[in-house]
Amino acid sequence: MNHWTKYIVTALTFGALTNGAEAQSGVDFFKGKTVTYIVATAPGGGYDSYGRLVAEFMQRYLPGSTFVVRNMPGAGHLIGANAIYASKPDGLTIGTFNTGLIYNQIVGQEGVKFDLTKMSWIGKAASDPRVFAIASQSPIKSWKELLDQKTPVNFATAGVGSASYVETVMLTNALKLPIKLQTGYNGTDDQLAMRRGEIVGSIASRSSYDQFVKNGFGRYIVQIGGKDTDVPQLSSLVTDPKGQELVALVQSQGDIARLTAGPPGIPADITAALVGAYKQAMEDKDLQQRAEKLERPVEPLYGEDVLKAVKAALNQKPETITLLKEALGK
Repeated sequence: MNHWTKYIVTALTFGALTNGAEAQSGVDFFKGKTVTYIVATAPGGGYDSYGRLVAEFMQRYLPGSTFVVRNMPGAGHLIGANAIYASKPDGLTIGTFNTGLIYNQIVGQEGVKFDLTKMSWIGKAASDPRVFAIASQSPIKSWKELLDQKTPVNFATAGVGSASYVETVMLTNALKLPIKLQTGYNGTDDQLAMRRGEIVGSIASRSSYDQFVKNGFGRYIVQIGGKDTDVPQLSSLVTDPKGQELVALVQSQGDIARLTAGPPGIPADITAALVGAYKQAMEDKDLQQRAEKLERPVEPLYGEDVLKAVKAALNQKPETITLLKEALGK
Protein backbone atom coordinates (compact mmCIF):
# COMPACT_ATOMS: atom_id res chain seq x y z
CA MET A 1 0.00 0.00 0.00
CA ASN A 2 1.63 3.28 -1.15
CA HIS A 3 1.53 6.61 0.68
CA TRP A 4 -1.53 7.98 -1.15
CA THR A 5 -3.49 4.76 -0.72
CA LYS A 6 -2.81 4.85 3.03
CA TYR A 7 -3.93 8.50 3.11
CA ILE A 8 -7.20 7.76 1.28
CA VAL A 9 -7.99 4.74 3.51
CA THR A 10 -7.24 6.79 6.64
CA ALA A 11 -9.43 9.68 5.42
CA LEU A 12 -12.31 7.38 4.57
CA THR A 13 -12.04 5.62 7.92
CA PHE A 14 -11.96 8.96 9.77
CA GLY A 15 -14.93 10.18 7.76
CA ALA A 16 -16.93 7.08 8.59
CA LEU A 17 -16.14 7.43 12.29
CA THR A 18 -17.03 11.13 12.22
CA ASN A 19 -20.31 10.48 10.46
CA GLY A 20 -21.09 7.77 12.98
CA ALA A 21 -20.37 10.13 15.87
CA GLU A 22 -22.59 12.77 14.30
CA ALA A 23 -25.37 10.21 13.89
CA GLN A 24 -25.21 9.58 17.62
CA SER A 25 -25.36 13.23 18.60
CA GLY A 26 -28.37 15.37 19.47
CA VAL A 27 -31.79 13.92 18.71
CA ASP A 28 -30.33 10.85 16.96
CA PHE A 29 -28.60 9.84 20.19
CA PHE A 30 -31.95 8.83 21.68
CA LYS A 31 -32.86 6.29 18.99
CA GLY A 32 -33.15 2.91 20.67
CA LYS A 33 -32.42 4.42 24.10
CA THR A 34 -34.51 4.31 27.29
CA VAL A 35 -34.88 7.54 29.27
CA THR A 36 -35.77 7.25 32.95
CA TYR A 37 -37.98 10.12 34.09
CA ILE A 38 -37.89 10.32 37.90
CA VAL A 39 -40.91 11.76 39.70
CA ALA A 40 -39.81 12.61 43.24
CA THR A 41 -43.18 11.79 44.78
CA ALA A 42 -45.66 8.94 44.94
CA PRO A 43 -48.11 8.19 42.10
CA GLY A 44 -51.11 10.51 42.00
CA GLY A 45 -51.13 14.24 42.57
CA GLY A 46 -49.77 17.15 40.56
CA TYR A 47 -46.13 16.20 40.15
CA ASP A 48 -47.00 12.74 38.93
CA SER A 49 -49.60 14.12 36.48
CA TYR A 50 -47.19 16.63 34.99
CA GLY A 51 -44.32 14.15 34.97
CA ARG A 52 -46.26 11.53 33.03
CA LEU A 53 -47.53 14.09 30.51
CA VAL A 54 -44.02 15.44 29.97
CA ALA A 55 -42.51 11.95 29.60
CA GLU A 56 -45.19 10.78 27.17
CA PHE A 57 -44.89 13.79 24.88
CA MET A 58 -41.10 14.12 25.02
CA GLN A 59 -40.94 10.53 23.80
CA ARG A 60 -42.99 11.60 20.77
CA TYR A 61 -40.42 14.24 19.85
CA LEU A 62 -37.35 12.08 20.40
CA PRO A 63 -38.01 9.43 17.73
CA GLY A 64 -37.02 5.90 18.67
CA SER A 65 -36.75 6.68 22.39
CA THR A 66 -38.64 5.05 25.23
CA PHE A 67 -39.49 7.05 28.36
CA VAL A 68 -40.09 5.17 31.61
CA VAL A 69 -41.55 7.03 34.59
CA ARG A 70 -40.09 6.02 37.94
CA ASN A 71 -41.71 7.33 41.12
CA MET A 72 -39.13 7.90 43.85
CA PRO A 73 -40.89 9.47 46.87
CA GLY A 74 -39.38 10.33 50.22
CA ALA A 75 -37.90 13.11 52.36
CA GLY A 76 -39.95 15.85 50.73
CA HIS A 77 -38.59 15.16 47.22
CA LEU A 78 -34.97 15.07 48.43
CA ILE A 79 -34.50 11.39 47.57
CA GLY A 80 -35.67 11.85 43.99
CA ALA A 81 -33.77 15.09 43.46
CA ASN A 82 -30.56 13.63 44.89
CA ALA A 83 -30.95 10.60 42.60
CA ILE A 84 -31.38 12.83 39.52
CA TYR A 85 -28.36 14.92 40.49
CA ALA A 86 -26.14 11.88 41.08
CA SER A 87 -27.14 10.05 37.89
CA LYS A 88 -24.84 9.55 34.91
CA PRO A 89 -24.81 12.77 32.82
CA ASP A 90 -25.70 11.06 29.56
CA GLY A 91 -29.17 12.54 29.13
CA LEU A 92 -30.89 9.24 29.94
CA THR A 93 -32.00 10.22 33.45
CA ILE A 94 -34.04 13.36 34.04
CA GLY A 95 -36.97 14.16 36.28
CA THR A 96 -39.11 16.48 38.34
CA PHE A 97 -39.19 17.64 41.96
CA ASN A 98 -40.78 20.50 43.84
CA THR A 99 -39.59 24.03 44.37
CA GLY A 100 -39.39 23.48 48.12
CA LEU A 101 -35.86 22.31 47.39
CA ILE A 102 -34.98 25.92 46.62
CA TYR A 103 -35.75 26.73 50.26
CA ASN A 104 -33.68 23.75 51.36
CA GLN A 105 -30.66 24.90 49.40
CA ILE A 106 -31.01 28.47 50.69
CA VAL A 107 -30.88 27.38 54.35
CA GLY A 108 -28.42 24.51 53.84
CA GLN A 109 -30.88 21.79 54.83
CA GLU A 110 -29.31 18.50 55.92
CA GLY A 111 -29.68 15.89 53.20
CA VAL A 112 -29.29 18.28 50.27
CA LYS A 113 -26.74 16.67 47.95
CA PHE A 114 -27.31 18.89 44.94
CA ASP A 115 -26.68 22.40 43.68
CA LEU A 116 -29.66 23.56 41.65
CA THR A 117 -27.52 26.09 39.79
CA LYS A 118 -25.42 23.26 38.31
CA MET A 119 -28.22 21.03 37.05
CA SER A 120 -29.00 20.65 33.35
CA TRP A 121 -32.24 22.58 33.09
CA ILE A 122 -34.79 21.43 30.54
CA GLY A 123 -37.95 23.36 31.37
CA LYS A 124 -40.78 24.24 33.70
CA ALA A 125 -44.37 23.46 32.81
CA ALA A 126 -46.39 25.95 34.82
CA SER A 127 -46.76 28.79 37.24
CA ASP A 128 -48.83 27.53 40.14
CA PRO A 129 -50.06 29.83 42.93
CA ARG A 130 -50.36 28.49 46.47
CA VAL A 131 -53.69 28.28 48.28
CA PHE A 132 -54.96 27.64 51.78
CA ALA A 133 -57.48 24.85 51.11
CA ILE A 134 -60.00 23.99 53.84
CA ALA A 135 -62.19 20.87 54.04
CA SER A 136 -65.83 21.61 53.26
CA GLN A 137 -67.05 20.15 56.56
CA SER A 138 -64.89 22.59 58.53
CA PRO A 139 -66.64 25.73 59.85
CA ILE A 140 -63.62 27.83 58.79
CA LYS A 141 -64.73 29.92 55.81
CA SER A 142 -62.30 32.85 55.82
CA TRP A 143 -58.76 33.90 56.72
CA LYS A 144 -60.07 35.71 59.80
CA GLU A 145 -61.91 32.61 60.98
CA LEU A 146 -58.70 30.62 60.69
CA LEU A 147 -56.84 33.22 62.76
CA ASP A 148 -59.62 33.18 65.37
CA GLN A 149 -59.29 29.45 66.11
CA LYS A 150 -58.70 28.90 69.84
CA THR A 151 -56.95 25.56 69.37
CA PRO A 152 -54.61 24.57 66.51
CA VAL A 153 -56.21 22.77 63.56
CA ASN A 154 -54.55 19.94 61.63
CA PHE A 155 -52.92 20.86 58.33
CA ALA A 156 -51.42 18.19 56.09
CA THR A 157 -48.03 18.43 54.40
CA ALA A 158 -45.84 16.04 52.46
CA GLY A 159 -42.47 14.98 53.88
CA VAL A 160 -40.03 17.25 55.68
CA GLY A 161 -38.29 19.37 53.05
CA SER A 162 -41.16 19.46 50.57
CA ALA A 163 -42.58 22.80 49.45
CA SER A 164 -45.80 22.18 51.35
CA TYR A 165 -43.88 21.40 54.54
CA VAL A 166 -41.47 24.31 54.29
CA GLU A 167 -44.15 26.83 53.38
CA THR A 168 -46.58 25.61 56.06
CA VAL A 169 -43.92 25.72 58.79
CA MET A 170 -42.62 29.08 57.60
CA LEU A 171 -46.00 30.79 57.34
CA THR A 172 -47.34 29.20 60.54
CA ASN A 173 -44.37 30.46 62.55
CA ALA A 174 -44.05 33.85 60.90
CA LEU A 175 -47.76 34.69 60.94
CA LYS A 176 -48.47 32.88 64.24
CA LEU A 177 -51.18 30.71 62.71
CA PRO A 178 -53.18 28.21 64.82
CA ILE A 179 -51.98 25.27 62.74
CA LYS A 180 -50.70 21.85 63.80
CA LEU A 181 -48.64 20.09 61.14
CA GLN A 182 -49.27 16.51 60.15
CA THR A 183 -46.57 15.24 57.79
CA GLY A 184 -46.26 12.36 55.35
CA TYR A 185 -49.27 13.05 53.11
CA ASN A 186 -48.02 12.36 49.60
CA GLY A 187 -49.89 12.53 46.31
CA THR A 188 -53.60 12.91 47.08
CA ASP A 189 -53.35 11.52 50.63
CA ASP A 190 -54.07 14.96 52.07
CA GLN A 191 -57.33 15.29 50.13
CA LEU A 192 -58.49 11.83 51.22
CA ALA A 193 -57.65 12.73 54.83
CA MET A 194 -59.64 15.95 54.54
CA ARG A 195 -62.66 14.01 53.28
CA ARG A 196 -62.30 11.61 56.23
CA GLY A 197 -62.19 14.53 58.66
CA GLU A 198 -58.65 13.82 59.87
CA ILE A 199 -57.29 17.01 58.34
CA VAL A 200 -58.79 20.50 58.29
CA GLY A 201 -56.61 22.08 55.62
CA SER A 202 -53.49 22.25 53.52
CA ILE A 203 -51.24 24.82 51.89
CA ALA A 204 -50.76 23.53 48.36
CA SER A 205 -50.58 24.41 44.69
CA ARG A 206 -53.93 25.54 43.33
CA SER A 207 -53.89 23.17 40.36
CA SER A 208 -53.70 20.19 42.75
CA TYR A 209 -56.86 21.29 44.54
CA ASP A 210 -59.07 22.85 41.85
CA GLN A 211 -60.95 19.63 41.09
CA PHE A 212 -61.25 18.83 44.80
CA VAL A 213 -62.85 22.22 45.41
CA LYS A 214 -65.08 22.03 42.32
CA ASN A 215 -66.36 18.67 43.53
CA GLY A 216 -67.50 20.36 46.73
CA PHE A 217 -64.99 18.70 49.06
CA GLY A 218 -63.16 21.90 50.01
CA ARG A 219 -62.86 25.66 49.69
CA TYR A 220 -60.10 28.23 49.30
CA ILE A 221 -59.82 30.95 51.93
CA VAL A 222 -56.70 32.72 50.63
CA GLN A 223 -54.18 32.54 47.76
CA ILE A 224 -50.51 33.45 47.24
CA GLY A 225 -49.67 34.69 43.74
CA GLY A 226 -51.47 33.97 40.49
CA LYS A 227 -53.95 36.04 38.52
CA ASP A 228 -57.14 34.54 39.96
CA THR A 229 -59.55 37.07 41.48
CA ASP A 230 -62.00 34.69 43.17
CA VAL A 231 -59.87 34.29 46.31
CA PRO A 232 -58.28 37.02 48.50
CA GLN A 233 -54.53 37.45 48.12
CA LEU A 234 -52.64 36.78 51.34
CA SER A 235 -50.32 39.69 50.56
CA SER A 236 -53.29 42.06 51.03
CA LEU A 237 -54.11 40.60 54.45
CA VAL A 238 -50.64 40.54 56.00
CA THR A 239 -49.37 43.83 57.40
CA ASP A 240 -46.21 42.73 59.22
CA PRO A 241 -43.16 43.55 57.03
CA LYS A 242 -41.41 40.26 57.85
CA GLY A 243 -44.54 38.33 57.01
CA GLN A 244 -44.88 40.23 53.75
CA GLU A 245 -41.33 39.30 52.76
CA LEU A 246 -41.95 35.62 53.36
CA VAL A 247 -45.25 35.71 51.45
CA ALA A 248 -43.33 37.29 48.54
CA LEU A 249 -40.74 34.51 48.79
CA VAL A 250 -43.46 31.84 48.58
CA GLN A 251 -44.94 33.60 45.57
CA SER A 252 -41.58 33.57 43.77
CA GLN A 253 -41.46 29.78 44.08
CA GLY A 254 -44.92 29.37 42.59
CA ASP A 255 -43.79 31.22 39.48
CA ILE A 256 -41.45 28.36 38.51
CA ALA A 257 -43.53 25.25 39.19
CA ARG A 258 -43.38 21.73 37.74
CA LEU A 259 -39.68 21.69 36.86
CA THR A 260 -37.80 19.20 34.68
CA ALA A 261 -34.02 18.85 34.97
CA GLY A 262 -31.12 16.44 34.62
CA PRO A 263 -27.77 16.06 36.38
CA PRO A 264 -24.87 18.46 35.81
CA GLY A 265 -22.63 17.88 32.81
CA ILE A 266 -25.00 16.52 30.17
CA PRO A 267 -23.31 17.30 26.79
CA ALA A 268 -24.59 20.47 25.15
CA ASP A 269 -26.04 18.75 22.08
CA ILE A 270 -27.91 16.19 24.20
CA THR A 271 -29.25 18.95 26.47
CA ALA A 272 -30.34 20.93 23.41
CA ALA A 273 -32.20 17.87 22.10
CA LEU A 274 -33.97 17.43 25.46
CA VAL A 275 -34.91 21.10 25.64
CA GLY A 276 -36.13 21.01 22.04
CA ALA A 277 -38.30 17.94 22.69
CA TYR A 278 -39.65 19.51 25.88
CA LYS A 279 -40.56 22.69 24.01
CA GLN A 280 -42.32 20.73 21.28
CA ALA A 281 -44.16 18.75 23.95
CA MET A 282 -45.36 21.87 25.77
CA GLU A 283 -46.54 23.42 22.50
CA ASP A 284 -48.33 20.25 21.37
CA LYS A 285 -52.10 20.93 21.17
CA ASP A 286 -52.83 17.39 22.35
CA LEU A 287 -50.78 17.90 25.54
CA GLN A 288 -52.43 21.27 26.15
CA GLN A 289 -55.90 19.75 25.77
CA ARG A 290 -55.01 16.86 28.06
CA ALA A 291 -53.63 19.28 30.65
CA GLU A 292 -56.78 21.39 30.42
CA LYS A 293 -58.97 18.35 31.07
CA LEU A 294 -56.81 17.53 34.08
CA GLU A 295 -57.09 21.19 35.13
CA ARG A 296 -53.31 21.55 35.08
CA PRO A 297 -52.10 24.95 33.83
CA VAL A 298 -49.42 25.09 31.14
CA GLU A 299 -47.20 28.18 31.27
CA PRO A 300 -43.81 26.89 30.10
CA LEU A 301 -40.28 28.20 30.22
CA TYR A 302 -37.22 26.49 28.74
CA GLY A 303 -33.55 25.74 29.32
CA GLU A 304 -31.41 28.70 30.31
CA ASP A 305 -34.46 30.81 31.12
CA VAL A 306 -35.43 28.33 33.83
CA LEU A 307 -31.87 28.40 35.19
CA LYS A 308 -32.05 32.20 35.40
CA ALA A 309 -35.36 31.99 37.30
CA VAL A 310 -33.94 29.38 39.71
CA LYS A 311 -30.84 31.50 40.34
CA ALA A 312 -33.05 34.52 41.00
CA ALA A 313 -35.14 32.53 43.49
CA LEU A 314 -31.99 31.36 45.27
CA ASN A 315 -30.52 34.88 45.36
CA GLN A 316 -32.33 36.16 48.44
CA LYS A 317 -31.28 39.07 50.65
CA PRO A 318 -29.49 38.09 53.88
CA GLU A 319 -32.43 39.51 55.82
CA THR A 320 -34.87 37.23 53.96
CA ILE A 321 -32.62 34.20 54.51
CA THR A 322 -32.50 35.02 58.22
CA LEU A 323 -36.30 35.27 58.29
CA LEU A 324 -36.56 31.94 56.47
CA LYS A 325 -34.21 30.25 58.94
CA GLU A 326 -36.07 31.76 61.90
CA ALA A 327 -39.42 30.68 60.48
CA LEU A 328 -38.12 27.13 60.02
CA GLY A 329 -36.61 27.10 63.49
CA LYS A 330 -33.07 26.63 62.15
